[in-house]
Amino acid sequence: MHLVYPAVLAVLLFCVGLYGVLARRNAILVLMSVELMLNAVNLNLVAFDVWLRDALHAGQALTLFTIAVAAAEIGIGLAIVLLVYRNRGSSDVDRLTDLAERPAADGADEPAHHPSDQQAEAAA
Repeated sequence: MHLVYPAVLAVLLFCVGLYGVLARRNAILVLMSVELMLNAVNLNLVAFDVWLRDALHAGQALTLFTIAVAAAEIGIGLAIVLLVYRNRGSSDVDRLTDLAERPAADGADEPAHHPSDQQAEAAA
């Protein structure tokens, strides 16, 4: 088996995933793009394991470990995205910076609120 074919496929998968991480605003699509990147790495691990004819099959074992970590990461990531969506009404990655606490402008003990928070409180 030529090593070039799975390597080129892995590079294409990784590039599509990288584009998805950098260009998308939706947190679900960003998580899917990270999974594409991890699958490209897994493809490289298995391809090099077959090419090197490793007796221990370390590449395949590492791939199984990577799949397990990716499954845990997706579970926790989806839980966080769902909580953010319930609280904010959007899973837009650009709006996630609103979750950081900022020092109060007048020196009060309360953290400064974002204008969208005030609109949500007024609507409630």
